[in-house]
Amino acid sequence: MQRCEAAMRDEGGGGGGKHKVPSDAKPVAPNNTKPLSVWGVLGGDGHHHHNAKPLPRPWASRDCKSFFTLHRLGFLLFLLSVSLLYFLHTYNLLFSPLPSCPVSSTAVLHLSSANFTTSIGNGSSADVGRSSPSTPVPIAAPRSPSSAAAASPATTGLQHIVFGIAASAKLWEKRKAYIKVWWRPRRMRGFVWLDKPVKELKATDPGLPLLKISGDTSRFPYTHRKGDRSAIRISRIVSETFRLRLPNVRWFVMGDDDTVFFPDNLACILSRFDHRQPYYIGSHSESHLQNIYFSYNMAYGGGGFAISAPLAAALARVQDKCLYRYPALYGSDDRIQACMAELGVPLTRHPGFHQYDVYGDLLGLLAAHPVAPLISLHHLDVVQPLFPGAGSRAAAIRRLFDGPVRLDSGGVMQQSICYERRQLWTVSVAWGFAVTVVRGVMSPREMEMPARTFLNWYPRADYTAYAFNTRPVARNPCQKPFVYYLASARYDNARQTTVTEYKRHRETHPLCKWRMADPSALVDRIVVHKKPDPGLWDRAPRRNCCRVLSSPKDAKKRDRSMVIDVGTCQEDEISGIN
Repeated sequence: MQRCEAAMRDEGGGGGGKHKVPSDAKPVAPNNTKPLSVWGVLGGDGHHHHNAKPLPRPWASRDCKSFFTLHRLGFLLFLLSVSLLYFLHTYNLLFSPLPSCPVSSTAVLHLSSANFTTSIGNGSSADVGRSSPSTPVPIAAPRSPSSAAAASPATTGLQHIVFGIAASAKLWEKRKAYIKVWWRPRRMRGFVWLDKPVKELKATDPGLPLLKISGDTSRFPYTHRKGDRSAIRISRIVSETFRLRLPNVRWFVMGDDDTVFFPDNLACILSRFDHRQPYYIGSHSESHLQNIYFSYNMAYGGGGFAISAPLAAALARVQDKCLYRYPALYGSDDRIQACMAELGVPLTRHPGFHQYDVYGDLLGLLAAHPVAPLISLHHLDVVQPLFPGAGSRAAAIRRLFDGPVRLDSGGVMQQSICYERRQLWTVSVAWGFAVTVVRGVMSPREMEMPARTFLNWYPRADYTAYAFNTRPVARNPCQKPFVYYLASARYDNARQTTVTEYKRHRETHPLCKWRMADPSALVDRIVVHKKPDPGLWDRAPRRNCCRVLSSPKDAKKRDRSMVIDVGTCQEDEISGIN
């Protein structure tokens, strides 16, 4: 090798350059000698020089020629080997089977323990690892909700949830009745956080959660001109509940004293998320203007929201400092969202949480409930009672819980659409709540859209100010719906099915000139058979199907009942008239 290099220097050989070479060029000095390019080794000079004469390249000896011949062959073999390896690797990628969706349990996502780790209880860890603030804590990598539950030590249930309920002494006597409807003593844990003492504070009511007085918030600034500084107190409820250090807590759920939760549905949904990850779950307002004024990225506290234990721990550590930075915000929920934004945790939306920033009748919204479990209702003091004629709003909610919620909580309010073929009626069942019957054949696309039986939160706003599609109650006087509300619910042991009965709500209807039977003249009650379906939400979301089994042919029959079967759709079954 040394002899070859010396010979090349003596002969003046070198690579091509970007300058022109005169015909009488002198040998290049050794200090200006440039290394051979790859293309020079393979036989090319690497550049095209139309105006330059190529320099002669005589080799010094046969040894050098043999060396460079072997060098060229070796390099070609190297390129061929690399090409072959590349081809084999590409072939393997294209034709080898893909890995399964669940992430391996060995994969971890390291989050700083200063952000998303917590220890719950008196020095013992509960579901979340413990470490020093400087040590990264391995937390299971994000998985699909269905796989997360399988990897957990035990499925999340009500025993893993702690509720924080915001209340005021002023409205306590009126609103505690709502809490008593859905609260389950000895099966659930939670606290009602008040601004002032009430009589139940010392004399504990077994039908209510424990009562507590919120901490002093006078040190925090509040500058919103139209709001109330109680928003600061309410925003700290999750943090104050976390600091109680209850053991074995996976989720902290917050709501108002006029929020009605459906506990089994809530536990079902939370069990699908990995509680070891930072989750902030809820939903926005029904009012588009509310979401514009506040945020589409905010969980509205009246509809309720859930925060996983690691995120609650992180919130508790940073919230007080965070509150100082947002004195101009209006409410409690936007303050929480501001702190979540600083932590980098977005809102995970779920359509089962309902803020219900509306007035009027919830029939249109509930009769076309999304294909998702019902988790919460709010603003029940503002809207009409769910069932007309109920003694009170709380009594109307009690009817729902004593029957359908007890029999099949996951199926409550789930819509199914079918048709009475002989009379050409459209039938929509909101199971456990109401059945509506409409003259004519209305498509499922239209029936699954909420009818505007309600008014916007902002009185001057029209139907375009909702955050979802709506339709008029009736496009034609003949299509005003006939509504049958829940009257009773029971379980038939012989048939192993639920039996819910709905009676017609008597109200005036406009004159109809269609040559079509009047439902109110033929049907006084509707009986719905439905088997409980505990695995409803373990499958892909899909509406149930309903089938009209029988209905009166004329008004002379004594039994003026329509019988409907509701259940899982069969293969190729659709909602329509063939």
